[in-house]
Amino acid sequence: MAKKKFIVVAADRKGGHLAGTEEAEELAKVNAELVIANCGNESEIIEAAKNADVVITGGAPMTRRVMEALPACLAIVRYGVGYDTIDVPAATDCGIIVVNIPDFCWEEVSNHAMTLLLACAKKLAFLNDGTKRGRWRECKQAQAPMVSIWGQTLGIIGCGNIGRATAKKAHCFSLNVLGYDPYLERSIAREAGIKLVSLPELLRQSDFISLHTPLDKSTFHLIGEAELKQMKPGAYLINTARGPVVDEAALIKALQEKWIAGAGLDVFEKEPVDPDNPLLKMDNVVVTPHSASYSDAAFSRLRRSAGSEAARVLSGKWPRNWVNKDVKPKVNLTQGD
Repeated sequence: MAKKKFIVVAADRKGGHLAGTEEAEELAKVNAELVIANCGNESEIIEAAKNADVVITGGAPMTRRVMEALPACLAIVRYGVGYDTIDVPAATDCGIIVVNIPDFCWEEVSNHAMTLLLACAKKLAFLNDGTKRGRWRECKQAQAPMVSIWGQTLGIIGCGNIGRATAKKAHCFSLNVLGYDPYLERSIAREAGIKLVSLPELLRQSDFISLHTPLDKSTFHLIGEAELKQMKPGAYLINTARGPVVDEAALIKALQEKWIAGAGLDVFEKEPVDPDNPLLKMDNVVVTPHSASYSDAAFSRLRRSAGSEAARVLSGKWPRNWVNKDVKPKVNLTQGD
């Protein structure tokens, strides 16, 4: 009797994490066919993945409606760490495992956070643009005020793997590191050189604040007008997490009214960012296009890990990482438990 041919659909929006050869190589080991589908809405996902045993996706909306229309689906594998595009409770109700890849980009994102911090502190974007336009003297005259980095305080909100990697790098620049994370054990924070404090204390004491929280109901607009008003007038906000962690309208107001000195942003509430967004017009804001996690090596590792996790599920094994632990009684997987 021929071994069953599994179907794995890589469903994503154009410009997202469309699959490469790494996934196919991993899936071939369990006799699974990889189908790549450009899907931007619920109906397109349902049509592409209606017979899928596993769906791999990045930014495509995996809603309750979608998952209820995928009767064969065992798992959804999310390209990356965050899984805010997936309705996790709905997946659990449907008996679908939600898998993420939490370890592919710690170094890249923490590097990017420090890059934004340094660029803000040294006014790099402003000085670069002015120098290229022949404004040498004007740039030098406009350097002040410029904060120091040595001996300043970095506040990290969300001290998971990426937050702790950022703290390690911050110490190399002689930054003192505070942290806010209600879920982190103090012993782990101490090992990373992070002093855990309350959120208000972190806001008041930090010269730089770097966000590394997941996006969920508890972190939506975690940084709003009240929090921005507690920051130092000379402080900078760095966000490489998710755009909606920050109330963007409040941030724009804070920058316009000089409550804080500036910001380094890799993420926005609406992506792609509106070209008329005031943040793009500000000299004291450094921006990048949600690219903190990227390097060639990291994304190759991400694609291979996504394919490997899908293959594990199809071969009857539990994935190495899954989000919705409550789904376990509903899934008939016994190996690698």
